[in-house]
Amino acid sequence: MVDSPSTPVRSALAAVRPPPRFVDWSIFTVVVLEAVSGLVSFTVGSPAGWPLFWLHRILGLTLVALLGFKFARVRHRVLETERWRPSTLLSILTVIAATGAIATGVLWTFGLDVGLSYWTLLSVHVGFGLVLVPLMVWHLSTRFRLPKRRDFDRRRTTLEYAALLAGGALVYRTQEFLNRALETPGADRRFTGSQPREGRGNGSFPVTSWVADDPDPIDPSAWTLTIRGEVETPLEYSYDELAPTSDERALLDCTSGWYTVQRWRGIRVGDLLAAADVRDGAAFVRFVSVTGYRWSLPLEEAREALLATHVGGERLSHGHGAPMRLVAPGRRGFQWVKWLERVEVRRRSDPAQWVVTLVSGFD
Repeated sequence: MVDSPSTPVRSALAAVRPPPRFVDWSIFTVVVLEAVSGLVSFTVGSPAGWPLFWLHRILGLTLVALLGFKFARVRHRVLETERWRPSTLLSILTVIAATGAIATGVLWTFGLDVGLSYWTLLSVHVGFGLVLVPLMVWHLSTRFRLPKRRDFDRRRTTLEYAALLAGGALVYRTQEFLNRALETPGADRRFTGSQPREGRGNGSFPVTSWVADDPDPIDPSAWTLTIRGEVETPLEYSYDELAPTSDERALLDCTSGWYTVQRWRGIRVGDLLAAADVRDGAAFVRFVSVTGYRWSLPLEEAREALLATHVGGERLSHGHGAPMRLVAPGRRGFQWVKWLERVEVRRRSDPAQWVVTLVSGFD
């Protein structure tokens, strides 16, 4: 009897195919790591943080291989309707979310920027990822099986993970090479994945807000900036009293997937703190918007930050934070607080600021 030509191929695939529980728990672990690394990456704006973004991309491509192993095992239960069960719909939704997250991430890497209403393709990628995590937990709960020792043989497991990660890294580097060789729009991405927005002034980069922040335009003649907290002399300034005395060329990197380099003009935070006379023991500076949105910086970092009233030689527009916004080089865009009205010097950090970023702006 002569073996069919497909027999050697099937034998080879069977030899490298990981055990089912290894695949299932690896998929879950990778999805969780992808969600965590993706969310943490929102706070990383300094080039020193590039390894986090590499890890996120390599894990995403590793997930493709794991999902391939998974689908090869369960394809009959999905494709043959007579074998469907109540949990099959959940499986299909999970596959759609995973495929959507991977596809939008890969397309964004190649520079495809298709706006869907307010959302960029990167924002859609984030949305798929956030939906995937609860779907994955729910899916796992319907077929929960603890891994056994034989599913994670130390030597074989080490080799399998090494091969998967190495494969993901190789595909990612190939993708980067193709971007440069083909001169795709993705070749100009920053290490964060953000694409450039060229030009100068208000009209050269998008107007974005974090979640629901969207105040009415602010009349500069009725606006004041207050400096308070751990200072000897609380201060209050009108707009006309804050004539720009400093300027800085700084890069704004928005988590929705774009970056711009602009010349910003305004007041150095350190000058205002010096006038207010910061007390001993102060360690953080909190910047508060008229919407209640806020973010804190360590004191020494805050001294070097700028409170901008102008960008690219123009007064800030309302959408970009007029009358005044924070310019914090090395931070992501959502940390550059817009529509500032208070600067508060504090002894402690402000963990609640994370919650405020999600609820500020809602009436």
